Parts: sequence; structure tokens; C-alpha cells
Amino acid sequence: MNSPQERLAASVERIVFHNEENGFCVLRAKVKGHRDLVTVISSAVNIHAGEYIECLGCWVNNRKHGLQFKAEQLKVIMPTTLDGIEKYLASGMIKGIGEHYAKKLVKRFGESVFDIIEKTPKKLLKVEGIGKKRQEQIIESWSGQKAVRDIMVFLQSYGVGTARAVRIYKTYGDNAIETVRDNPYRLVLDIQGIGFKTADALAVKLGIARDSMTRTEAGVRYVLQELCNSGHCAAKYDALVKSSVELLDIPEVKIKQAIESEIASENLVSDAIAGEPCIFLASLYQVESAAAQHIMRLKQGFLPW
Repeated sequence: MNSPQERLAASVERIVFHNEENGFCVLRAKVKGHRDLVTVISSAVNIHAGEYIECLGCWVNNRKHGLQFKAEQLKVIMPTTLDGIEKYLASGMIKGIGEHYAKKLVKRFGESVFDIIEKTPKKLLKVEGIGKKRQEQIIESWSGQKAVRDIMVFLQSYGVGTARAVRIYKTYGDNAIETVRDNPYRLVLDIQGIGFKTADALAVKLGIARDSMTRTEAGVRYVLQELCNSGHCAAKYDALVKSSVELLDIPEVKIKQAIESEIASENLVSDAIAGEPCIFLASLYQVESAAAQHIMRLKQGFLPW
């Protein structure tokens, strides 16, 4: 049985496994109060030994691997001690800095080394062995890491779990913050595993009006998808309007406008079944049409069967 949620602060000692496609990772971490290293299971865009992390999750007892901490949220934090800073820089996550230059940078700049890299990178050239080419490599790598951290912090601050945040970053890259702020309902279409309710909760936190056209269009697609999940190929136009009004609490006139807009955008298709106006999801309409054409071909006896 899982224990209640708690917060865990740790330093990553070893990466046991990291799937770069979906972010899933298994870490061995040093946690204050624990004599042995703790196994942490979570998701991260990238993670390196030497980094410091804050986790929110619970303890689970795996039959094969024993006690583990399963983190729903994982946030990389910057170390504050000289030893921690040196270990962080030596981890290899910042290209152009290894163990050798990590020692030199910490010796030269101390606790202000992160500010030097980010705000006054010209000072890096004062360190023996760091030339223009290595300096540019450090600056570029640092900027990339910072962009990832900023995106993850933004998403997590709005209640998006780490695993979903990783999928969002993998899909939108450096444009993730702008994309989500502009239209969080895009997540439903673009990212498997994120449904309308999740996107809707995020939209509320971002301040998007409940009667906005963005929400209305996404809501109509969601209602139609739910009807299709019940075994229907399409929904009668009037039934779709009625169900959408009831679920979304949006005036009928806006629902109808949203349906027309989605048809114009080719996300929905309008067609008649037995003379009754119906609305299809575009993807399902294409599949149904192709199936019908194959049946007609078989009925006419054309080969190959």
C-alpha cells in the first residue's frame, strides 16, 4: 500500500535508467536522514548525476526492487554549496565544462559562478584554458538548460505533473510556454494522454474565460469524442448542440458558432445520415468513408479482395 504524499530533497548520485523519448527515469539519490542511497522513480527531460532535485510523491514497496520513492513531480534545483556547485558543473550537463574546468571555475568565481555564466559570460575568458570557442559552447549549453528548467517550472507551477510536462516539452520544445499560454486546449489534440478535463483545468488557472471561443471549440470536440467513444460514428447536429450546452454551460449560439468554426478548420465534418444533419470528427469520417469505399469495391467484385 502506498504511503501519503511527501516532499523529498536529494542529490542525484547515479542515473540507473533514463528514456529520452518519454522522460522516464530511475535515479539513485542521496537523501538526508537515509544512510543508503534512495531509488527515485520519476520523469525528467534531462537529468545528470550531481544535480539537486526536489520531489513530490510517495514511497512504494516494489516486490523486486524494494522501497522506492515514486515522484509525481520532480524539479531540478541549483546547488548552493561550493562542493555541490562543483559537482553540478562537473556532471557533464554543461558542454565545455568537465571536472577540470569545474574546479577552475569554482576556485575563480565561487558561489557566483552561475551568475557569471548567465549574466557576464565574458569573465569566463579570464579562466586559464577557456578560449572564445569553449566560452561560446558553455553559453549555448547553459541557455538550453535554462530554457528547459524555465518551461518545467512554468508547467509545474500550474499543476502539470512532471510526466505530462516532459511530454509537453518534447512536443513543443522551446515554444512550450507560449503554446500552452496561447491555447492549452491544443494539448488535447497534440499530446496523447491529455484529455479535455485536464486542459480545461489548466485553462482556468491561466485565466482563459469559460465562454471563450477557444474553450467552446475544444469543448465541442470533446463532447463529440465522448459520443463516439460510446459507439457512435457521429452525432446528430441538434443532439451535439444540446449536450455541449449542458456540459460546458455555454450559450447555444456560441456552441453553433464553434461547430461552424471547427468545420471550417476541417476538424469536424458535416454530413447527413438518412437525411438527418450529423457532425463527424474529421479523422473518424475519413476512416468510415474509406471503409465504405472498400465495401463497395468488394460488393462489385473487383480484385484484389
